[in-house]
Amino acid sequence: MRIAVFSSKPYDRDTFTAANAAHGHSLQFFEAALSVETCSLAEEAEAVCVFVNDTVDAHLLRCVAGCGVKTVALRCAGFNNVDLPVAKELGINVVRVPAYSPYAVAEHAVVLMLTLNRKTHRAYNRVREGNFSLNGLLGFDLHGKTVGIVGTGRIGAVLAKIMTGFGCTVLAEDVYLNPDCVALGVQYVDRHTLFSQSDIISLHCPLTPETRHIINPLSIALMKHGVMLINTGRGALIETRAVIAGLKSGHVGALAMDVYEQEEGLFFEDHSNEIIQDDLLERLLTFHNVLITSHQGYFTREALSAIAETTLNNLSQIERGEVCANAL
Repeated sequence: MRIAVFSSKPYDRDTFTAANAAHGHSLQFFEAALSVETCSLAEEAEAVCVFVNDTVDAHLLRCVAGCGVKTVALRCAGFNNVDLPVAKELGINVVRVPAYSPYAVAEHAVVLMLTLNRKTHRAYNRVREGNFSLNGLLGFDLHGKTVGIVGTGRIGAVLAKIMTGFGCTVLAEDVYLNPDCVALGVQYVDRHTLFSQSDIISLHCPLTPETRHIINPLSIALMKHGVMLINTGRGALIETRAVIAGLKSGHVGALAMDVYEQEEGLFFEDHSNEIIQDDLLERLLTFHNVLITSHQGYFTREALSAIAETTLNNLSQIERGEVCANAL
């Protein structure tokens, strides 16, 4: 199959080229994102492979359909960036990677928690400047704290296991009870209870109309004063203006985000020689108790290999006319 791979970086090319040895597809890599302006690059392709910040809306789907594209392959788990009804109307297959390495994202969430709590990022910079003072670096024991996990799919379940290992009480909220979490002693509660009782809240649910901005002024008001918020899910789970207000008042004691609701066009690129025009992001970066990483939670060797293998296997199944379990 001829596949145009958009938003590709050197690490994508390496892992996809290695995985393709077992599939034999024709891969053409483009660093540019898939857009109306770049879709002509896919004119000879049967499939386009896109990433999390490629917006595959109705207009773009019609553009790629006009180029002869029959399949959109998402090399990510989320699919909120694709207009699925229009894809179905056009007869375009849409496949995704529902799981690559839940350990990668869950472990990154823990990294963010520990860094924020013990302020290792600030300590690192201080020591390099010869400042060995401990003032302002006070943290707390994770042991005995209550951690609320919103969404207990594969990633949330791994995080629950890690946090129980720390000796935390783990609360969870999800439409479905994960039996692995229940076996760990995780307590499933409603969202109101989770927000009001948790010392740390970590978001691992998909972005849907129901979960968009679940962190908002009303939900923040329910939380403990000084709550720590962690988001490695989707940026729009958090209403940015609301969390900034929470940080300013001190109600939100710490915030870590690996995702941001306006990250498209910013994340995965080097803007160090530019003036960033996003005032909300720039405001967040002024807080000493905010930690932002650029959507790197998935970024491990194991995860990249799994993403490439699953994506190419999805396309191989479609090429052979088989039913693909990862089709949407």
